[in-house]
Formats: sequence, C-alpha cells, structure tokens
Amino acid sequence: MRPLGGLPVLDTPHAGPRRLDLALMLVLTFTTGIVDAVGYLGLDFIFAGNMTGNVLILGMGIGKAADVPVAGPALALVMFGLGAAIGGRLLRGSPQAWGRGTTTAVAVTGAATAAAALLFVILPPDSGTSEPVAVRAVAVALLSGAMGLQAAAARQLGVADVTTVVVTSTLTRLFADLGSGASGLWARRAGAVVLIGAGAAVGAVLLRVHIAVALGVAAVLVLAVAGVGAAPRRHGARSAA
Repeated sequence: MRPLGGLPVLDTPHAGPRRLDLALMLVLTFTTGIVDAVGYLGLDFIFAGNMTGNVLILGMGIGKAADVPVAGPALALVMFGLGAAIGGRLLRGSPQAWGRGTTTAVAVTGAATAAAALLFVILPPDSGTSEPVAVRAVAVALLSGAMGLQAAAARQLGVADVTTVVVTSTLTRLFADLGSGASGLWARRAGAVVLIGAGAAVGAVLLRVHIAVALGVAAVLVLAVAGVGAAPRRHGARSAA
C-alpha cells in the first residue's frame, strides 16, 4: 500500500471490488470533463471541478486583466470547499471501501447536477440572450458544491491516481514513471487524462444542443455510478445475512 493524501491506497486494480471502484472513478472523471466544459464555456469561465483553474482565473481577474471574471470563480471556490467539507463530515470514520457514505455522496452529486440541468429547463434564457446572472450563480453553486463532494468521496475511496476532478498530479506521475522506467499504473493514469479530455469534448458538443442536455447526460452517468457502486455491496450484505 502507498499513502495518498493521508489515506492508504491499494494498488490492486485487478482485485474484484477495487477493479470496479477504478472503473467507476474513471466514469466520474469523464463526467467532470463534461461539467467543466459547461462551466467554462457556458457559465462565464468557471471550473466546477478544477480549482487550480479557478484560482488562476481569479488571480488574473483581481489583477484587472480585461474581461476576466472574479465573482464566478470565487463562488466556485467557496462552494467546492463547502462540498468537500460536507463530504469529509459524511465520510468521517468510513473504511477505504465503497459504502453507504460513498453512495450517498455520489448520488447527491448526481442529484445536484440534475438540479442544475432542470434549472435551465425551467428558467431558459430569453431569445438571443444568455442565462440571467442569478440562474448562472445558482448553477455554479450547485455544480461546484457537487464536485467538492465527489472529490471528497474519491479521496476517501483512495483509488490511486484517480481523483476524478484534476489530472495534473496524474500526468506528473505518468511521465515521471515512464522516464524512470517504472510503468506500473500507466494505463489508469493515461485513461484518466484521456477521459477528462473526452468528457470536455462531449460537453462542448452537447452544449451546442442545450446546456441542460450536457448537464443531464452528466447527471445520468453520475447517478448510474452511484447505483452500480452500491449494487454489489447490497448483494453482499444480503448474502452475508
């Protein structure tokens, strides 16, 4: 085992439940790409999951760079932190395995994403205009809080090199290990990078249809992850009984 963020990490991707956990975290990585594409392209240049991007945008905005927003990235940072804190509280004392707390965190993430999609269905923009500022702010708050909660759940689960929200450290490990001749987890690392990029591409395409469609697809996938993750645990509990 190796430590990751203070938690032990099991590098056994071919062992039953851990292999499933890896697959589910990679799906969440893909959905993060969709959500961040929506945030950046459709919600005034914010990232719901990638907080490094928000810090940089916020810094440039504070430095008075032309047309660089401040309020959106600041709100995203605050809500992501709140979501992560709630996730930490929810998962406190939980084992490093998919359990009820993980299912709850991922399900709430999906529900919040679905709520943001529904928001744009109920309150569509006026013809030829963008969404009202208040609607965008609520969507940013929902999506960023959801991503913080998801990131906390992924951290607790401890699948090596798959945080679901960022890939900088994953890229570093990938190329550093390839450079040193240690190729251990290159497939999952490369997969995480490719999937978050693919998610962003899909999000950009779906955004041309409607912002609610892009968020709806992400929500369905996240809720499916919650269901698939919980199913074998429920079956195991019934078998044990």
